[in-house]
Amino acid sequence: MNEPLPKAPHSLEATGRGPIRSLLPYLWPTAETEMRLRVVVALACLAAAKVANVVVPLFYKQAIDALTVPAGSLAAQLVVPVGLILAYALARVLALGFGELRDALFAKVAQRAIRKAALSVFRHLHALSLRYHLERQTGGLSRSIERGTRAIETLLRFMLFNILPTLLEIAMVGVILWGLFGGWIAVVTVITVLGYIAYTLAVTEWRTKFRREMNETDNRANARAIDSLLNYETVKYFGNEEHEANRYDQALRSYEKAAVKSQTSLSLLNLGQGVIISVGLVVVMLLAAGGIVNGTMTLGDFVLVNTYLVQLYMPLNFFGFVYREVKQALVDIEKMFDLLRVNREIADTAGALPLAVGGAEVRFDDVAFGYDPRRPILKGISFTVAPGRTVAIVGPSGAGKSTISRLLFRFYDVSGGAIAIDGQDIRSVTQTSLRATIGIVPQDTVLFNDTIYYNIAYGCPDATREEVERAARLAHIHDFVARLPDGYQTMVGERGLKLSGGEKQRVAIARTILKGPAILLFDEATSALDTHTEREIQANLREVSQGRTTLVIAHRLSTVIDADEILVLEDGRIVERGRHQELLALGGSYAAMWTRQQEAAQFHGVLVPQPLAAVLGEGAASAS
Repeated sequence: MNEPLPKAPHSLEATGRGPIRSLLPYLWPTAETEMRLRVVVALACLAAAKVANVVVPLFYKQAIDALTVPAGSLAAQLVVPVGLILAYALARVLALGFGELRDALFAKVAQRAIRKAALSVFRHLHALSLRYHLERQTGGLSRSIERGTRAIETLLRFMLFNILPTLLEIAMVGVILWGLFGGWIAVVTVITVLGYIAYTLAVTEWRTKFRREMNETDNRANARAIDSLLNYETVKYFGNEEHEANRYDQALRSYEKAAVKSQTSLSLLNLGQGVIISVGLVVVMLLAAGGIVNGTMTLGDFVLVNTYLVQLYMPLNFFGFVYREVKQALVDIEKMFDLLRVNREIADTAGALPLAVGGAEVRFDDVAFGYDPRRPILKGISFTVAPGRTVAIVGPSGAGKSTISRLLFRFYDVSGGAIAIDGQDIRSVTQTSLRATIGIVPQDTVLFNDTIYYNIAYGCPDATREEVERAARLAHIHDFVARLPDGYQTMVGERGLKLSGGEKQRVAIARTILKGPAILLFDEATSALDTHTEREIQANLREVSQGRTTLVIAHRLSTVIDADEILVLEDGRIVERGRHQELLALGGSYAAMWTRQQEAAQFHGVLVPQPLAAVLGEGAASAS
């Protein structure tokens, strides 16, 4: 059962809040009392640790003053200092203990927030339209998510447990110094600290653009590298290894320039911070030394001021690094949350109900569509696939055949007309129920880099082993798998490259059988196969489609001659429709395509497979 996730995407779109505000729903989950309690107790431990920390120098001062009293009093020389030293040690232990307890309590909150934020982004990416995924670069996208999730941990660790405690400690130290020594030492200390912080903020803001440039160039370089490696064979075919190396190097050069600028500006920041702290330290120590000379301050007071300055100097020195890390983390988190702002484009309507499947009739009613409004692809397409019948769509490349399959799955919404299943407009039902009703065997079957068993079971992840093997038998791939050394546990490689085209198609058929859809869609499922393999796969497809509503998108006309109706698509319009023999008798576009394909087959020496020979003979007679 999935846990409820905070509705961060909606709030981001509505108000445009920054990364820190966007993280709050994950850090303060409304439905999880335990997480909220952990946050409250962790913050209480943070405050307690800082109180103990600022008390430490006070015990140290009193111990030194007790040791510098005139000789003669054993209690003053031994008992009191020992008690103060023990109190000093206890305060240090408490400061450390509260700090560790705070970290232990907040660890679960932080990791839960990281997990849920990453899961929100992942789910949102899967909810985006096909248009977005066709345009994105996988390498840059994965790096954005990786850096974003890592940056959340950085932000929480530094923002909550370094910057906030440091500011709290500075305020408490300022109050203590003012109360003990009057205004000047406190004023100089506060001015030094504020000057340090102001300088750090100003320079870091200026440096942020270099970090952004580094991220962008890093994404570009990584995307180019992954794109090139995914297309390894194409690179080799054209001998473009050096061309790819030059493109990658060009992206790396841009990253190099941005990185040099970032490091140079970092050196300037560190130098300025060192100067400010040193000047403030010298001034405060001179004031304290003057107080001792005038008799208004003791040696313990001098040590107290020095200890507080050193105690502040350490986190302030680290503060520069922390603030830089926080700023960089904010950039990375902003990049990741930008993904949540991407418009879904295709979303369920309010109150959408699951698709109620009866006979599984598919109807396209005057459907118009274009990926770009300036270039229409489909222009008023109307047809019906009756329950249990098979309709084939054929036509030249670019006619809009595969667009029909994408619209049926609702990867895009039609710009005109409507698509309905059993009388229900697919825009009015949930996308999950719609896609559960349709099974597809595509031309380019892409498999996960996992086992054959996993890829078949992907059609129904909850299926038993017996059900998976039954689907494999129906797809006529079980015997092949059984002969493999590792059987169903054989790894298929990235995108299934260890399997042949026919083997991949049979895996695709098996997982579609396992899905058990009411509607089948074959999108040029055999166009990339050789004739012998195509004949075998076609027999599998006919067997699978028995009794199911089937839509076949094909380029090779020999694969659809048994269809109940064939639609001929040209330039986004249906120009002919009918059965195979009827269309041949018309002597139009279909007959011309049939003749060209048969001539091409004869030219290449391809034998017409049985039992189609008789049909082809009749077709040739009709065509003549």
